[in-house]
This record gives sequence, structure tokens and C-alpha cells, in this order.
Amino acid sequence: MPENQHKEELQNIFAGLPEAPPVDELIETLLQAGSFRLERIVSQGHASPDDFWYDQEHSEWVMLLSGGARLLFADSNEEIELRPGDYLTIPAHRKHRVSWTDPHQPSVWLAVHYQS
Repeated sequence: MPENQHKEELQNIFAGLPEAPPVDELIETLLQAGSFRLERIVSQGHASPDDFWYDQEHSEWVMLLSGGARLLFADSNEEIELRPGDYLTIPAHRKHRVSWTDPHQPSVWLAVHYQS
């Protein structure tokens, strides 16, 4: 193979999941370019602390690939339940937190962070 050509490396979003629930959420950056960042997040029974809100400088598009989760937004008392395949966009500075993730199976998220 010529030196300037690269072999593509096939990977799987579900590869390397922990066999036992991790103590902390696992966050892995899959791709980063400028202000764009793509992450795989693995949660199992994790939730944000009751007194904590994410208040991010960037927007976030998030999709739940497996498991189950609930998000709570500071400007609303409504919990949003996510099932596999569900996705939503969280605008920059919209305060939110993870209120629940399935304790019985990994909840695998795909998150895209970007400047809006």
C-alpha cells in the first residue's frame, strides 16, 4: 500500500463495554475537530447529583443507542425519558442533568458537541 494511503479501521460503538457497572460514567472522545466533538458515553445506574446542572458553552446533540435514561431541564419540571433510538438537541446554556439511567444494562449515548 502506498505510504500516503491509510487503511480504514473498522470499529463498533458497542465494543469494549464494561462487564460490570462502572463506578463513574465512561466518556470516550471518538472524533474531535475544532469545536466539534463526538463522544461515546456509557452510563449504568448513574445520575447527576441533585444539586448539579450542566450549563455548557456549546450545544449538544445526544442520541441514546441502548439502555434507558431520563433528562431533567432546570426551566421545566418535566422529565424526558429516552429509549434506544431517541435523540434531542440541547442548546448551549440550557441547564440540564441526567436524572436516571438504567441500572440493569449499559445506556450507551452518542453525543455531538458543537458551537451553535
